[in-house]
Amino acid sequence: MFVPYARQSINEEDIAAVAEVLRSEFLTQGPAVPAFEHAIANYCKATYAVAMNSATSALHAACLALGVGPGDTVWTSPISFVASANCALYCGATVDFVDTDSGTFNMSVEALAAKLAAAKLTSTLPKVVIPVHLAGQSCDMIQIHELAKTYGFKIIEDASHAIGGLFRGSRVGSCTHSDITILSFHPVKIITSGEGGMALTNSTALAESMTRTRSHGITRDANLFNNSSDGQWYYEQIDLGFNYRMTDIAAALGLSQFQRLDSFVIRRNEIAQTYNTLFDGSNIVTPIVPVDVVSAFHLYVIRLPFSGTQKQHFFEYAQKNGIGLNVHYIPIYRQPYFAKMGFDSRKFPAAESYYSEAVSIPMYADLTLEQQQHVASVLISAAATVSR
Repeated sequence: MFVPYARQSINEEDIAAVAEVLRSEFLTQGPAVPAFEHAIANYCKATYAVAMNSATSALHAACLALGVGPGDTVWTSPISFVASANCALYCGATVDFVDTDSGTFNMSVEALAAKLAAAKLTSTLPKVVIPVHLAGQSCDMIQIHELAKTYGFKIIEDASHAIGGLFRGSRVGSCTHSDITILSFHPVKIITSGEGGMALTNSTALAESMTRTRSHGITRDANLFNNSSDGQWYYEQIDLGFNYRMTDIAAALGLSQFQRLDSFVIRRNEIAQTYNTLFDGSNIVTPIVPVDVVSAFHLYVIRLPFSGTQKQHFFEYAQKNGIGLNVHYIPIYRQPYFAKMGFDSRKFPAAESYYSEAVSIPMYADLTLEQQQHVASVLISAAATVSR
């Protein structure tokens, strides 16, 4: 038995949906893309959804829509995939990080407030802040939004892990407390379109900007033309855009997967509760989920007080016993490309603590009870040797 840390869940309906597109007249920009956008926007209670070929593309387009450019600064969480920071650099801006909360390891509201107060004194406030909903649970978006109103920055929620989650009764993606929310449909996420992402917003102007950005900066809206139309074929490139479009093949898979979104999230929460029970009484620290949050549980992250080479040995023991593990994530500022920018790891003690302790264990909708019991038995045995 080998239990991977994550895997997609594909059924015959998904295969049939993709096959239907392959037999149709449209493989790229056909009816499946707007249908997928409408379904997700309606589900999340957002006004607009703009599908793209990855969440990375959506993050870039979101930054551009908010006017991020040279001379600007974007702040995000250090505990995330590098795309959450790279999107600012793509725009010619600089990036900085806000330390994480020591319980949830989402962006710390206290650290953000302190950093903003200090930045105001030196006129170095960020243009955009990108909170990351780590592992599927929302950051405290109400408090972050209050800080945005006080200090004048825009908010992009990186909800790549969190479709199907709730924050104080509202769907993640509603943009109630942000300008734009980004979703990911990578194969190990809650639902998949193979690769793919989506930007949600309640702003007409932002939606139009991101729609142009994903397709070379081109518009067919005569109201936006600089010149008179030559005929019904006419279009104009009015921005410098990219080919960030989602295909109809991907959208068809995503739309089919969407039909099972709620059942996936329910199942992931059941798996999390089973893990909580199985690990009870061991020295393994299980995830903390605030009472006002329903996590989508993209990841189930345990923590142990590793020292020296113990973490490597823990991984090796799990591998030998048929269990795939991972770490989400190495702090971004530790990556060589970012380290050259001069970040001081001592400014991020919670992120450093998290990285030293965190392990992502198997979590996916098709995980069986037998597999969970095997995972727990092996990891509890391995964890018994871990102590400071």
